[in-house]
Amino acid sequence: MQRLKEWLLWAWHIVSTPAGTLSLGFLTLGGFVGGVMFWGAFNTALEVTNTEKFCTSCHEMRDNVYQELTHTIHFANRSGVRASCPDCHVPHNWTDKIARKMQASKEVWGKIFGTIDTRRKFLDKRLELAQHEWARLKANDSLECRNCHSSVAMDLTRQTQRAAEIHTRYLLSGKATCIDCHKGIAHELPDMKGIAPGWQVPPELQGETLPQSSAVDALDRYVKASHAGLPMEVMALD
Repeated sequence: MQRLKEWLLWAWHIVSTPAGTLSLGFLTLGGFVGGVMFWGAFNTALEVTNTEKFCTSCHEMRDNVYQELTHTIHFANRSGVRASCPDCHVPHNWTDKIARKMQASKEVWGKIFGTIDTRRKFLDKRLELAQHEWARLKANDSLECRNCHSSVAMDLTRQTQRAAEIHTRYLLSGKATCIDCHKGIAHELPDMKGIAPGWQVPPELQGETLPQSSAVDALDRYVKASHAGLPMEVMALD
């Protein structure tokens, strides 16, 4: 009881002392105002770095991948809805966004030391860069894709039969994620020699080859062989 009385007297002394009360009030108010100012500055800086203008401010991005994006349906389409750089490369959730920004900060190092400051350097490292991004999207279940595309909101009845079947079997069941099948939809693919480009049509969905299609297939092989500069004997081996 005596200890409680002593504590109450100490608390009353702090509150009843004008100088102490004033300093404590200023400290509290100053901390609050300072916190608001810091948060506002931090959030403003975060949003500035989360714009297409910022992403394309360096020529490495502007002259390479951004030019490729402008030729895809994500940039121009009949609905006029455009996906910008951060839409596809930065999650919308705040915690995931901060984690992605911290991860991407190492690009500053690459900028300083000119890792891909020429077109040739970019092309030489293109496969490595793409594989890093594919692995990241695979690991987070294509989180950035889901910024806009929701499997729950998919109307499978408005998709082609094959697309609806694929999404039902693989996407909705969790056997695959968006990036497994949709590589190269916004940027050109690197040299994919020896690398699976994505989802392959399983045998049960390929259907039967109709007899009347054989002539069309032969013509298609002929055109491909001629474009590739291959001898016609190669076509005859099919």
